[in-house]
Amino acid sequence: MNVHAYATANVADDNVGAWLKILSKYRQPRFGRSVFELIVTLLPFAAFWAGAYISVVLGFPIGLILVLPAAAFLLRLFMIQHDCGHGSFFARRRLDNWTGRALGVLTLTPYDYWRRAHAAHHASAGNLDERGVGDITTLTVAEYHALPWPRRLAYRLYRHPLVMFGIGPAWVFLFKQRLPFGMMNSGALPWVSTMATNLAVAILTALMIWAVGLVPFLLIHLPVVLLAGAAGVWLFYVQHQFEETHWSKGDEWQFPKAALHGASHYDLPLVLRWITGNIGVHHVHHLSSRIPYYRLPEVLNDHPELAGIGRIGLWQSIQCVRLVLWDEKSGKLVSFRDAAKLATSA
Repeated sequence: MNVHAYATANVADDNVGAWLKILSKYRQPRFGRSVFELIVTLLPFAAFWAGAYISVVLGFPIGLILVLPAAAFLLRLFMIQHDCGHGSFFARRRLDNWTGRALGVLTLTPYDYWRRAHAAHHASAGNLDERGVGDITTLTVAEYHALPWPRRLAYRLYRHPLVMFGIGPAWVFLFKQRLPFGMMNSGALPWVSTMATNLAVAILTALMIWAVGLVPFLLIHLPVVLLAGAAGVWLFYVQHQFEETHWSKGDEWQFPKAALHGASHYDLPLVLRWITGNIGVHHVHHLSSRIPYYRLPEVLNDHPELAGIGRIGLWQSIQCVRLVLWDEKSGKLVSFRDAAKLATSA
């Protein structure tokens, strides 16, 4: 952590509980702005998708490059769905929920099922005793070394970038979310959510194939979904898997500190901030999840001391991929190589 980040972290730590009250004034969304955000995301997504289709029909495969911006806007639609899940997009429960459910058909994410899992993630992020719901699996150094070699190998494969950001998103969005895994015995809602979303996805897919043809649909929509899914998993990863993140055990775990220091401030270029719905301001989001995403920059402008906490840039985020195990002694995420050195020295 650099000197500026260390200083701002100390300023925040002096009054970490008070931030909940300070941030409460940013929780009210602006209805007109929310409608505008939805329109300027949904229409470009449809336009880029249609542009890619027209290029295929006219025999210009170079036009398939349009799947990249289409995927970017699908990712942004997921960010709107994410805010709906927190009740922060319109701050009107029924409107937020039905908007989120409709967007879930496009993002292949059953809204009510995902919302419950994501709420569990927010309630337990950074708690070593409550890992496993809505999280990227993270072992401690001691837990990893205690495993038999086949399970250590499985963990290494799970953490490999090709699996985490390639195979993983395809598995999650195309297959895993078709059933309420993790909530199979949690009542009817997860089942209704996933089955209703599956039905709506099947109907929309059939209509699109009827309208544009099977091959054009697969050439366009499959890459769009996979690219948006990979970007979404990447964002979720770097928001919590960075060196100076915070983990603690049950009695030591405190929500304000875990929220503020267990999530990163992913400081992206302006265009990427807009596309990702400012989700990089993740430490503030975890501390007060009812703040609409378009008001998060307002928080940093008014309270610049928050900007240096957990801050990582693009280059630093790439380096985070090697951090895979939590070292309880140093209070940091470490690589497999570092963990081996720790075991050797011990």
